[in-house]
Amino acid sequence: MFFDFGLKDIIDIVLVATMLYYLYKVMKESRSLNVFYGIMIFVVVWLIVTQMLEMRLLGSIMDKLVSVGVIGIVVLFQEEIRHFLYNLGAHQKVMNLMHIFNRVDKNKKEVDREAILPIVMACMNMGKGKVGALIVIERGISLQDIVETGDYIDARIDQRLIENIFFKNSPLHDGAMVISKKRIKGAGCILPVSHSQDIPKHFGLRHRAAMGISQESDAVAIVVSEETGKISVAIKGEFQVRLSAEQLESILAKELSEV
Repeated sequence: MFFDFGLKDIIDIVLVATMLYYLYKVMKESRSLNVFYGIMIFVVVWLIVTQMLEMRLLGSIMDKLVSVGVIGIVVLFQEEIRHFLYNLGAHQKVMNLMHIFNRVDKNKKEVDREAILPIVMACMNMGKGKVGALIVIERGISLQDIVETGDYIDARIDQRLIENIFFKNSPLHDGAMVISKKRIKGAGCILPVSHSQDIPKHFGLRHRAAMGISQESDAVAIVVSEETGKISVAIKGEFQVRLSAEQLESILAKELSEV
């Protein structure tokens, strides 16, 4: 039996395929690929039972399971869904559209450099002494929930203060420092840890935490390695490693001037 197949049907198929592809990627990154396969098998069986075989009793039971299952999936994978929606909103074309309504002040870059220099100098000194550090700089997305996991400070950005917080005997040196609106807002903060398989195995927990916060927000995360003293920056889920003072300053000036 033949049926009409038009442009709308092609668009419908493409959209469904795209949705399934992104769902597959989300499940794969969260190491829940077997859950994805299970969902697909259940959906196929549900369609066969309800659409082809028209089994009313079994179909009604599966309809109820589908409606409840959607809520269960949202609860179980809320972090992955949040990450997917953030990536959708952070797409380059969307960001370019948003920048039309947010003009950058001409003097902002120069002002930001005054706040950047103490951070760069502190990172260089900590790198020489192989003092581990993790500094997160807030941009467009608020990190207030992250600040609340640590100790509230609200101090001006100061090189000595940064170095003292990450001093090996300091009670706050293991957590992350959060900088917002040119102020050190908190220290000893807990960050979401990335479970991405793409992170090199020699990177430690600080690097995974930096990657995690850069994936879930637009923040800039700076890591000083305790083992090597090398400085890395995580932005939008990507690392820039083995940075010099000039490179770190340039990256921060560029990224913070775009807010």
